[in-house]
Amino acid sequence: MLYRHGDVLVQSVERLPSAHPRPGATLARGEITGHSHRFSDAQRVQLYQAGAELYVEVLADHAALIHEEHHTFTLPRGVYKVWMQREYSPEAIRRVLD
Repeated sequence: MLYRHGDVLVQSVERLPSAHPRPGATLARGEITGHSHRFSDAQRVQLYQAGAELYVEVLADHAALIHEEHHTFTLPRGVYKVWMQREYSPEAIRRVLD
């Protein structure tokens, strides 16, 4: 299953790779607006970092992903890979800025 929350993509994966726990419940902060893609209840999720890759494990039956400019949606219990949308320009492939 693949979910899109603005410029943040979240994909269900079968298992968590070797990764280190990361504190907090924020997937991405907006560089321009200051808004953030975050879970409303940090106790329902655990973030993990595996090199440059970000993962989230939903520990409860569901967890709400929120942002000031996007609809809230809930992710069911499971493990997910998270990445930011990228865009092409002649200079480079770069992350979309929010």
